[in-house]
Amino acid sequence: MRLYAVYAALKLDYSYADDSTEPDHHMADDHIRYDILAQEALRGVMRKVLAEVARTGLPGNHHFFITFLTGAPGVRISSRLRERYPEQMTIVIQFQYWDLKVTDAGFEVGLSFSDVPEKLEIPFSAVRGFYDPSVNFELEFDVKTENAEDEAAAPAPEPVAVVPEKKPETKKKAAEAEKKPAAAETGGKGADVVSLDAFRKK
Repeated sequence: MRLYAVYAALKLDYSYADDSTEPDHHMADDHIRYDILAQEALRGVMRKVLAEVARTGLPGNHHFFITFLTGAPGVRISSRLRERYPEQMTIVIQFQYWDLKVTDAGFEVGLSFSDVPEKLEIPFSAVRGFYDPSVNFELEFDVKTENAEDEAAAPAPEPVAVVPEKKPETKKKAAEAEKKPAAAETGGKGADVVSLDAFRKK
């Protein structure tokens, strides 16, 4: 299932006594901004899911790939990660994460990259995609940036999945015993970088 933050326009039919009179079907300006309301509603779904996971942990085989723009306002990551991923990155919330906290505006989470623990703070407004491969559920969002015109002129970079390798001993979950996605196991040390499309069910 894939949902997009878009809205459908409604067409109204009118009846006229004089059949020779044609109604004006031109599209009116959207002063309500249904597109913005739809995005906010779908981000609310992501917020509610993450808040529940923060309280009770991941149920069953559920896990998330979250793609966000590293240069969006409010994003707080280390300079090391920002240098490595100057435009966007995809994090995996599955076996090895800790201190997941969710607010109305965004979330923060601890992950390990190449054995280096990192704290990431990500506003929901910076999230471009939310994907749960266990049930093939995906949300995609439009994220406005100051350099949107430059991005439109150049091909968008392939989203990458950053799979953390190590979690502090005190935070390990029983779910670590579950089988990890085979596509993420490339045999290299530290965080593996793979295409997000590799985890999508066909």
